[in-house]
Amino acid sequence: MLKGKKILVGVTGSIAAYKAAIFVRLLVKQGAEVKVIMTEASKEFISPLTLSTLSKNPALSDFTTGNSGEWNNHVELGLWADVMIIAPASANTLGKMANGLCDNLLLATYLSARCPVLFAPAMDLDMYQHPSVQHNLEKLRSFGNELIEARHGELASGLIGQGRMAEPEELVEVLNSFFSSNAPLKGKKVLITAGPTYEAIDPVRFVGNYSSGKMGYALAEEAAQNGARVTLVSGPTHLSINHPLIEVIQVKSGKEMFDACEKAYPDSDINIFAAAVADYAPRSPADQKIKKSTDSFGIEMSKTIDIAKTLGARKSEKQFNVGFALETNNEMENAIGKIHNKNFDLIVLNSLQDSGAGFGHDTNKIALIDKANNIQHFELKTKKEVAQDIINSILEKI
Repeated sequence: MLKGKKILVGVTGSIAAYKAAIFVRLLVKQGAEVKVIMTEASKEFISPLTLSTLSKNPALSDFTTGNSGEWNNHVELGLWADVMIIAPASANTLGKMANGLCDNLLLATYLSARCPVLFAPAMDLDMYQHPSVQHNLEKLRSFGNELIEARHGELASGLIGQGRMAEPEELVEVLNSFFSSNAPLKGKKVLITAGPTYEAIDPVRFVGNYSSGKMGYALAEEAAQNGARVTLVSGPTHLSINHPLIEVIQVKSGKEMFDACEKAYPDSDINIFAAAVADYAPRSPADQKIKKSTDSFGIEMSKTIDIAKTLGARKSEKQFNVGFALETNNEMENAIGKIHNKNFDLIVLNSLQDSGAGFGHDTNKIALIDKANNIQHFELKTKKEVAQDIINSILEKI
């Protein structure tokens, strides 16, 4: 569940700060994007170099960076994160969080963060049980923050009791459970098609198109990040994907893609037809390589199966279908026509007239149109961000 999640880790002045290195490493290993904010006191226990190396991002502690004076924007950090977790959280930092004090980058980020905040206290047992600390813990919980209770065990003082920060492996499990319980598509099955299809002319040649599959793969990743079980039917592409909730079915031709989709379709809740399926295929592919023997050469073509239209005619009331329209002229008119012709609930329109949109790019510029002809336009974005916009729109409508 952590793959692709943006996690902001706050580290404060506690002997348990050494565990932050293990924690960050485990997060990165699970595919999370990690940024670390440190208090000055935490640097006495673990070096910024260690955490920056493990997180693959600079470990931040000041509002400006070095001699360059570059501003570390606490507001942007808070907006960037899917979740903020402060581990270890010292008594000093907990008191400041509970009372709105702001004298460092970590606290400024906490106070401006719009994402959920989790915190894992670490201190000696008498400090942890002190009424003022317990009051601060309850106060922070009343704000909607999630407490990860300190564990019972041997402490740095040599005493044994409650005050140990939860182990890094436990923190990872807490985050996995957090994202799992907050996954809006949990329990849903999503069918996504991606990439081109190759229609054979002979054993070595084919009719195809320039689709890279990037948009479909980004959609599969985003749907899985939201808890869905995804069946990704992919035409030929160099892309790969590795997520426990994504099953990839590799196909070549439009017929193979249809067969795979037809099998998965009845049990699917959401169907996103992002593949660029060839409209025509050679009627009679040659068994052997065709030799270059004449000045001209003709191929008789026949229509391929319209996967979206055929399956759309079988759509049940519980299903939500999304189509794509890549147009070069009369874009809006053609896209709206496809909504009704193919029984789509939503269509994604992109035009080859827009720079940076369409096949082969890492970016896309889209408009979303629903069955009531409501239109939402978006700026040019990365395909990952476009996938987020599409999935968010689906969530709003279901």
